[in-house]
Amino acid sequence: MTHTGTILLIRHGKTAGNLAKRYIGRTDEPLCPEGIAALREISYPSCDMVIASPMVRCQQTAAILYPHRPMRCYDGLRECDFGDFEGKTYRELSDNPDYIKWIDSNGTLPFPHGEAHDDFKRRCINAFDKAIAENTFDTAAFVVHGGTIMAILEAYALPQRAFYDYQVKNGHGFVTTFEGHRLHIISTIQGTIDL
Repeated sequence: MTHTGTILLIRHGKTAGNLAKRYIGRTDEPLCPEGIAALREISYPSCDMVIASPMVRCQQTAAILYPHRPMRCYDGLRECDFGDFEGKTYRELSDNPDYIKWIDSNGTLPFPHGEAHDDFKRRCINAFDKAIAENTFDTAAFVVHGGTIMAILEAYALPQRAFYDYQVKNGHGFVTTFEGHRLHIISTIQGTIDL
């Protein structure tokens, strides 16, 4: 990151899997009617352009929030591949020995037959850096996934916090200014976390 501007980090709207509290990573499911309705109730800041994950839930969210803005997609901004946990709920996994080990590791172990935590974070940060380098804007809205936002903020945000401290609800997010290699969180969209 070499120039200055404003970056909005927005998590996509709710899907049926989100409503059921399932691990939804590589599953390319659309927004559910409740998710679409909720997006229409929130006031989002304006932007010059949209940068998004290629997954349908992000594409739909971007089209609802910013229908007349140019959009570029970056594959590296996709959500994590949850492997054997994909599509399952906490309740369904509560007796799974691999899931218990993953929980006990504070979510740092690789997902069985899925993506390693550090690989996922590195992928998201590399895609974010590439998007910043390849585009010119005053304000860009990144319409992505909760895990993607957490990876980016853990790497670049001030105030500095740990990955899981940046959890964000569907349709919510952060308004940041960036300069050099730092994102300064200046406000939240719908009160995501306490600053």
